[in-house]
Amino acid sequence: MELNVSFEVFPPKTDAGLRTLADTSARLAVARPDFVSVTYGAGGSQRDRSFAAIEAVASSGDHTIAGHLTCVGQSRADVDDVIAHYEGLGVRHVVALRGDPPTGIDAPYHPHPDGYTSTAELVAAIKHRAGFEVSVSAYPERHPQSPSDDHDLDILAEKVAAGADRAMTQMFFDNGCFLRLRDRVAARGIDVPLVPGIFPIHSYPTVARFARRCGATMPLSIAKRFCGLDDDPTSTHEVAADLAAEQIADLAARGVRDVHLYTLNKADLALAVCERLGLLTPHIA
Repeated sequence: MELNVSFEVFPPKTDAGLRTLADTSARLAVARPDFVSVTYGAGGSQRDRSFAAIEAVASSGDHTIAGHLTCVGQSRADVDDVIAHYEGLGVRHVVALRGDPPTGIDAPYHPHPDGYTSTAELVAAIKHRAGFEVSVSAYPERHPQSPSDDHDLDILAEKVAAGADRAMTQMFFDNGCFLRLRDRVAARGIDVPLVPGIFPIHSYPTVARFARRCGATMPLSIAKRFCGLDDDPTSTHEVAADLAAEQIADLAARGVRDVHLYTLNKADLALAVCERLGLLTPHIA
């Protein structure tokens, strides 16, 4: 299967967690990811933990690393300092996001009075520094605060015009949502690779609640696959890996060649998905 994979991890809160993250990243290397992205705290909170997480991933192997960066709650000077710090760490790929307010995804967004007012402005600031690659977000089922699909496309078009190199989608569980977004993006003439973000369901109750908050449809067929497994982690793991691999294989059959896996720092599940897709190096699989 001609398929490229990348992974997302998040900064742990403890030093022990950082050591575990380094081990996780080392294990993920057998899937030969295009890159590993490291998330960034809401409103710039705990940004030092993000830097430490990047260093942990870097110490685990020859990974290309993408650092996340958000506009919310930070001045332009603060954001520019993070970009410079990333550059010093050898990170030349940034996942640029508006970011959710620290009070939650449903809270209204207010730009920092001295900050970048939009993701497009942030993208332009990053691209102003030579040699940076920038990924941005896209929404198969509309951003929770967006008034329409067309508004979402307007925002994406602005980010691409500012220099974004790729758009990675938020999680979705109905491939039809991604395919319709791909068609709309093409119809608008927005020329950017669109990479599906895949979220293996490590815990159905937890992910179902999160999906509702994000406006992501959870098909009944998926709920049925997990029925009765809430107290059976082994079967949950197997079903989760099967479902994510089936979802990705269907996308690959429809022309998708790059996927981004949200790992929640869980190497076992991410690698089980990759194994089912034949993406692991032969001597490890």
